[in-house]
Amino acid sequence: MKLYSLSVLYKGEPKAVLLKAAYDVSSFSFFQRSSVQEFMTFTSQLIVERSAKGSRASVKEQEYLCHVYVRNDSLAGVVIADSEYPSRVAFTLLEKVLDEFSKQVDRIEWPVGSPATIHYTALDGHLSRYQNPREADPMSKVQAELDETKIILHNTMESLLERGEKLDDLVSKSEVLGTQSKAFYKTARKQNSCCAVM
Repeated sequence: MKLYSLSVLYKGEPKAVLLKAAYDVSSFSFFQRSSVQEFMTFTSQLIVERSAKGSRASVKEQEYLCHVYVRNDSLAGVVIADSEYPSRVAFTLLEKVLDEFSKQVDRIEWPVGSPATIHYTALDGHLSRYQNPREADPMSKVQAELDETKIILHNTMESLLERGEKLDDLVSKSEVLGTQSKAFYKTARKQNSCCAVM
């Protein structure tokens, strides 16, 4: 799971204006990085221009997903990530960034702003913090813990069932237990089998 780009834009008429952006192009070749960054900027602007105000969307391009959120006040955010990155976490990040941005940057600057003139420095921090969605998003963290618990519980149940099968073999082979004890064990086993977890 990887985030490549986090951008804040203004949806103007007819063009979208890039206000601020953060990129993580370290996974690309050194010579490709500037071209990849330009392409991400172009894609972000194009997606915002073609999205309606008050909408959220995810656009798939090869192995990448572009998540866009355009607010009713024309402020927009775009996250470019790989296809494994959870959409819910991406939209949570966009909502958080746009809320912070609208509080820190005056609305008058949005239509005429540029990355050089807008003073908002939190994008790089958000981009690095949200690289691991489990750490950044509490819901993802809880979901991961639940998945781990389910795996542990499943393994524990399997080991208990294996132990139970071995116990059956031991009881049937035992010469010390009397016939009555063996019959009691088998009856108890049948009674308890209705409560087995699948």
